Amino acid sequence: MSSATSASGSASSGSSSASKTSSIPQSAPAGLLSMTQPPQASTSFFKIASGEVVTFAWSFSGVLATPTSLTVNAVGANSFTYSLTSLPGTASSYIWTPYDYQQSHLATPLAQTTYSLQIFDERGLGATTRPGYLSPNTALTFALYTPQPYTPLASWDCTVCSGSNTSYTAHPASIALIATFLVMFLSGFGLLRNAVAYTRR
Repeated sequence: MSSATSASGSASSGSSSASKTSSIPQSAPAGLLSMTQPPQASTSFFKIASGEVVTFAWSFSGVLATPTSLTVNAVGANSFTYSLTSLPGTASSYIWTPYDYQQSHLATPLAQTTYSLQIFDERGLGATTRPGYLSPNTALTFALYTPQPYTPLASWDCTVCSGSNTSYTAHPASIALIATFLVMFLSGFGLLRNAVAYTRR
């Protein structure tokens, strides 16, 4: 009895899925997800610091088959994939706190680098493009960085203003002035020597 009921439920689910697929015209374009926050046209920089949040927001167009779920990943320039979250298929935003993520994933800390954001449905990142179904989006690029700790003025050491010979660079005008005086001195010395030689004749 239980087996029959399970088979009936499975058949009903398959029928529903087939019905949804068949109701989408083959001429329909593939569904798209467009990022609305942060801007997709430029790279945004975010701090890995307590209380700092990153808001990812997007909109859908042409999606006729509502996704069951959405997966959000961040792939660093180091090629490591960070799994951020899994959301309902109708979600249109996600608020992420990099610092909290860092504290919860000490074995795989976030790198200070650029990332590409991946958002795709339950069919996976490599899902085949289909009319009315959501196509994966990997177009957003962002960067993470860790701010430098505050250094009191009394403890600050200027490495380029110590006055040491290694950090000194002569000004071009000084070099030109020295060269001019050297030429004048040598020229004058030559004239004086010729004059002395002439008087001895």
